[in-house]
Parts: sequence; structure tokens; C-alpha cells
Amino acid sequence: MKYLTEYRNLEATQQVIRQIEKVISRPWKIMEICGGQTHSLVRNGLLELLPEEVQMIHGPGCPVCVTPMQLIDLAVELMQKGVILCSFGDMVRVPGSSISLQEAKSRGGDLRILYSPLEAVRIARENPDREVVFFAVGFETTAPANALSVLQAQKEGLQNYSILVSHVLVPPAMEGILDDPYCALDAFLGAGHVCAIMGYTQYHPIAARYKIPIVVTGFEPLDLVQGIYRAVLQLEKGEYRVENQYARAVTEDGNLAAQKVIHQVFEVADRQWRGIGTIPDSGYVLREDYSAYDASKKFSLEEELGTESGECIAGAILK
Repeated sequence: MKYLTEYRNLEATQQVIRQIEKVISRPWKIMEICGGQTHSLVRNGLLELLPEEVQMIHGPGCPVCVTPMQLIDLAVELMQKGVILCSFGDMVRVPGSSISLQEAKSRGGDLRILYSPLEAVRIARENPDREVVFFAVGFETTAPANALSVLQAQKEGLQNYSILVSHVLVPPAMEGILDDPYCALDAFLGAGHVCAIMGYTQYHPIAARYKIPIVVTGFEPLDLVQGIYRAVLQLEKGEYRVENQYARAVTEDGNLAAQKVIHQVFEVADRQWRGIGTIPDSGYVLREDYSAYDASKKFSLEEELGTESGECIAGAILK
């Protein structure tokens, strides 16, 4: 399959690793931002194949992993109140303070695992006497579809549909890590799927301010080792700029149509990250014009959110 099999080619991957071995002269700490990148590094044995001088630091990971326990507890509470809760499958086993969504389902809660938030809109249409809430978790990547579900519900005049928002943003998290006094990172691998939506113009000021290379990569083995090679080359030369390894899917400006719908429905606000605490301006919330579709307001959940204590970001990640 084009753009897949050639990026899983073992010989090509090993060739790039040999190039890394030739140019690297000292240890470098490189953080991959996304859990998908981490999964690929581990699944394909790349951590064992890379030279020992390359130390991969696993970043905040994925938006599911950093969803605060309080939000999961609130989602469970909604199910206990008879709400139809819709979610992507990767969210259902993440524990809250007591139980997960899956456990709540086993106790009689109505949980629907979906592939698209637009399916949740359909469920709301088919169940006019039930409240339907979509658990909107994700990086910037899933924000367009979640925003579109709100616009579709508004278009259809559905008053029984809302979303419980837990969107987190990548650039503020990167800055939070770099601002931490314990941070010892040398380079970042940017998450290709996020940049496919948002582009990478936001990363230029970060690279310049913190003097750190940022290489946007895909998720296949060859993508990752090429990204690491580009980062190592910059580090060895004392350079720091943004590079795009994932040019087959990412442009500098990103998907402008997707960004437009995001900014129409959402605005930036502070966001809690599980195990880290609150990072300023690191998440999306619904704009006031769409507050009728905000589950936290609709069900008066805002007072229950509170704050989640955390430690220094780099300390939480690196220890």
C-alpha cells in the first residue's frame, strides 16, 4: 500500500539507523510527543535498534492518558443519571477516582462506543426522550469532527445533544515542559496527525525561543528514524529549527477548513492534565454561542470539576 509498506521497510529503516550511528557524537535526549509515536517505537523494536546515545523520552503521551479523573467521574455520573454516554473506545477503560466508563456500563449505564461524534448526533435524533452526551477527548486532531457534531445538532434543532469537552493542545504543553527547571530535553518529534490539522507555524517561535529542534514525523518505523536522524543532525550542528519529515500528510499551514470550524465552535482556555495539573491556555472549551451544547453547563457540572494538583511537568514525565 502506497505510503505504508515503504515506510515499514526494514532495510530502509536500518539504513537510516546506520546514518544516525555515523553522525552522533554524544548522548541526546529526544521527546516524542504522541503516544502513537511511542507505541510505534516500542512495537517495532526501534528503542533497541537505535544507538545508545539516542535516549527517547516519552512525552505527555495521548489526550486519553491525560484526561483528569474528575472528568471521567463526571461522565460516570451522567451515565448513572440515565444519560446515553458516547465515547471512542480508547477512553472506556481509563480509571476515574473509583471506576471506569466500562465498569459503569457493567453496572447498568448506557455507554455507546462510536467511531465518529456524528454517530452520537444520530443517536440523539433517534432518542428524543433521552439526553445524549459525547465525551469529546482528543488533541487538536479530533476537534474538527467534534465541532461539526455541535454544528449538525444545532442545524437539526436537537436539544438533547451535548459534548463533555476534554481537548488538550500540544504547543502549550511543549512550552510547559521546556519552562520547567528540571527539563533536560534536546529535541522534539512533533505529532504528525496534529500538524496535519494545525500545521506547524506555531512551532517556529518555540524552536527559536528555546533553541530546540522540532521535527514533525509520521508514525511508521521509517518516519520515526528519519525524524530522529534529522533531529540528531541539527543537534550535532548546533542548529534549532522546525523540519517536516511528514510532508506527505502535513503542510506548514495545515488544514485551513478544519481550523475554521474549530475556531468557530471552540475557544482556548486553561486545561487540567492528569498527573501534571493545570497548563494555561492548553485546551479548548465551547464558545458561549454554543453553550447549550456544553454538557458541563447543561448538567451543572462545572462546580464539581475543581482543580487537580500536579507536580512540575518535566519532573512528572522524566522521573
